[in-house]
Amino acid sequence: MSHADRMHFEEHGFVILRNLASSDVVERMLKATEIGRKKAIPPVEFEADLQYPGSPASQLEPGGKTIRRLKQAHSRGIVFTEWLTFPPLRESLKQLLGPALVCPFAHHNCIMTKEPEFSSETGWHQDIRYWSYSRPELVSMWLALRPENKDNGCLQLVPGTHRMTFGQHQFDSELFFRDDLKENQALIEQRVYAELEPGDVLLFHCRTLHAASRNRTDKTKYSVVFTFRPLDNPPIPNSRSAASPELLIH
Repeated sequence: MSHADRMHFEEHGFVILRNLASSDVVERMLKATEIGRKKAIPPVEFEADLQYPGSPASQLEPGGKTIRRLKQAHSRGIVFTEWLTFPPLRESLKQLLGPALVCPFAHHNCIMTKEPEFSSETGWHQDIRYWSYSRPELVSMWLALRPENKDNGCLQLVPGTHRMTFGQHQFDSELFFRDDLKENQALIEQRVYAELEPGDVLLFHCRTLHAASRNRTDKTKYSVVFTFRPLDNPPIPNSRSAASPELLIH
């Protein structure tokens, strides 16, 4: 990661690293992903489970078995574990989080599978909302396995929000950033779209506001997502964040 990349992350709360993953890595991940989606190899999360706008009303409705994400990505093929220790990725993360890195398996650790017909909208939120760590200092890594754009629901982010403090009234009961408040709307209007090509990586801070729309194309969008933290930012004991193993990145 260049100095300019790092400064972009510090200022905006995200940065895109182009062509970080090779075509071979992408193809190996795609192969494992398509097997997992077609066979619904557990653990999986269905669109109907979350009831976001656009999702089927239940698993019994048309599209009710549409998979939203394949969980436990690290266990779906050695290529995913190899990716976690890929030197260019590791070194980029160390520039943001320090020399000792940990990948928690409690959060993300998944392959997002945004289907064409029954995908849903994800409201504005910060990833840290349900996470429990000593400090809100984590970075998520989003790897595109297929093109991501406005039409198929690429991530949208609001630059600089990782450095802002918000009031409780600005979030709803599910901790989504309310889009019916004028003060929030002014921020949301500053959104940028993280349009990616296969092999591109988006790194974003756990406090950066982001959202995603539905996939309005005829092809599934696949994205691999992991989260990283500094070694000295452990999960709070007895929390969900502390309930799963973690991988120390050497």
